[in-house]
Order: sequence, then C-alpha cells, then structure tokens
Amino acid sequence: MTCEHIRSKIELVITIPGVKPYFKEDGFILYPGDALELIPRLPEESVDMIFADPPYRLSNDGFTCHAGKRASVNKGKWDQSKGVEDDFKFHFSWIAACRAPLKRNGAIWISGTLHSIYQCGYALQLSGYKILNDIAWYKPNAPPHLAARYFAHSHETLLWARKYKNSRHTFHYRKMKESDWPEDFLKKPGRQMRSVWAINTPPAEEKVHGKHPTQKPLALMVRIILACTNPGDLVLDPFTGSSTTGLACWLTKRQFIGIDVEKEYLDLSIKRLQDIQRVGGVRTRRARRKRPPALPSRGQVPIQFDESGAVAEFMKELEEIRKRAGA
Repeated sequence: MTCEHIRSKIELVITIPGVKPYFKEDGFILYPGDALELIPRLPEESVDMIFADPPYRLSNDGFTCHAGKRASVNKGKWDQSKGVEDDFKFHFSWIAACRAPLKRNGAIWISGTLHSIYQCGYALQLSGYKILNDIAWYKPNAPPHLAARYFAHSHETLLWARKYKNSRHTFHYRKMKESDWPEDFLKKPGRQMRSVWAINTPPAEEKVHGKHPTQKPLALMVRIILACTNPGDLVLDPFTGSSTTGLACWLTKRQFIGIDVEKEYLDLSIKRLQDIQRVGGVRTRRARRKRPPALPSRGQVPIQFDESGAVAEFMKELEEIRKRAGA
C-alpha cells in the first residue's frame, strides 16, 4: 500500500506570519528559531494541542550509562542550568506565551524530569491552566545509576493541562480504555488507562538517521496524540528536537508545527519524516519481534473513533495489522 492510498495530502492552513519555514510538506512544518520569539507570533487560538519537551537543565558535567558504557550527560549549552530562579523564569515565560495560540478547549502536555517538571507545574498553575493529570512514563529499559548513591532514574513525568479551569478538553476515554496497547505491559484491555505507562525508550530503528539526547518513543507520542486530538487537528511542539511529535501527527493524520533553535535537529526531523514517507510507516525488526508491533504503519493507526462501535472497529483493524505483520 502506497502513502497516497493511505492518506491524501494535508495542507497546513496555520503558519507563523512573516517567518519563512525551514521545511513544509503535507501538513508538517518546521521553523528555525527561539520558541520564546516565535510562539507569540502564532495566530491566536489556532492550535488544538501543544506538546513540549523543554530543556531539562541537567547538563552539569555528570555521567550516565548508555549502551553499557559511561557517557556524559551534557547535551549542549541549551540544556545548561542558569540557576533555579532563571530556569523558572524561562519555563514560566514559554508556558505563559503558549496560552494565546492555544484554542479555548485546547490542552498542553509537558515532559520533564525532577530537574524541570516541578517548575513547569508551578508555572502552569500561575499562568491559569488547569492540570488534569501527571503521568509517570516508566521506562522498563532505563539505564542503571552509575554512582549507586540514588535510586535508578527510570521514569519521566508528563503533565497534562487544559487552557482554562472550566473549558472542555478533548479526551477519547473509550479509545484509551478498551483498546489493546501491546507496547505497555501495564495496560489491560477493558481497564481504564491509568497514570503509569510502561513504554520502552526509543528502539534502534527510530534512531537510524541519528538521535536527539531526549528523544521520545513514537509509541508514547502516538498514544498522547490519539488520546487528546482529532484527525486534522493542529499540534505545536515548541522544542521539537527530532520531531517525534511530528511523526506521530503524520501517522495519525494531524497537522504539525515544530520549532527548534538547532538546525541539526531540524535536518534530522526531515530525514525521519522522509524515511517513514518512503516506507509507508515505521521501521521494525520483524525477525526479532515476538509481539505485535507497537506502532503500525501510517493509516493503520486507529484514528477513526466514534461513540458507536468504536472499540469493535479498532479491534478488527488491529487484528488485520497483526496478520500483515506476521505476528
């Protein structure tokens, strides 16, 4: 099945006035620059959802374990802490700026570790958002702690908030509850999706063109996109990195705007998008897989849900996906 058969082209109708895109194709647009400068230039109430993975400010010359080897935690100047007060001012500034382009019933997701997430949570509340959940993303394959003086860091926290305390956010409750999510051993079909998600860090096939130091797995981003948006919605990622958010949007027929100050990562984003466009979906290691694929191909992701027969329709489609995958 070709990409043309899977989905017709999406033309992004919302852009940043006066700013030339770094890349624009099929509802996927990237802008180079500082999020604090570009977010205020977006049209008011134009964005349905924001996912932000801001700098954690943990590049402190320390070390971690990567692939069984000692590795520096330094990611770049953009991730260096300038002190608690300055770090908070940064988080408050971009979070407050996100309110204007976010639609009245829109929502924002923020990912972080203990180094940043509490500041982000406080900034959300000061800015007038209503925090809906804090999700613990548990990483079953997280690296060990080399110093052996703390518990191993095996999770990140995701904050989900809506724009106003009395607004009506999008949440596909039945889709999350009834569907089968094979990438997460904690989620059982027919049970409510809870606030602890077990999803591995990005596999090697999601890094074939390079990697971002805080890259998120596609399985995580597809879940968030499916839970809180509808096909055709516009999603903004102001710290897009390698644009896993954008790839999830492309797979699920959402529009996407990504912003990043590092052109290196914008180039990586383009390579990743072109790769899934070329193969029609996500690369997998079929020979080694013993379970159904965590992510199906584009157009096979369960995106069409309504209140009548939604779950049955999804389960039928998922079974077809597994047959095609040889699971």
